[in-house]
Amino acid sequence: MLEKIQTEVNYAFIDSQNLNLGVRDQGWTLDFKRFHLYLKDKFHVEKAFLFIGYFPGNEKLYTSLQSHGYICVFKPSMLLPDKKVKGNVDAELVLHTMIQFNAFSKAIIVTGDGDFYCLIEYLLS
Repeated sequence: MLEKIQTEVNYAFIDSQNLNLGVRDQGWTLDFKRFHLYLKDKFHVEKAFLFIGYFPGNEKLYTSLQSHGYICVFKPSMLLPDKKVKGNVDAELVLHTMIQFNAFSKAIIVTGDGDFYCLIEYLLS
């Protein structure tokens, strides 16, 4: 009798701003296409959700990210009085991780800070 081989379904949930700033702080530039391939090859990620602030005029960037295989989840960005752009995606990343909870075996959370500690703690329990 043939045994059914169970395979893990791995999803990545990526805070694009934290990732981008963390990489830039190291003096590097992130190649999003290669990063997606890395997630696929190293962690067998089937879906990579990229949480990103939406800012009109960046459509070419968003199209490029989607063509590399990311599922972009947008949050409207605000232009603050000091001309800085604010598009915090933490709540969206947590919400979408929990929406997808029954669809994945393992989650890879990509961020540059500890904002998702409670999410990771819950996923590990």
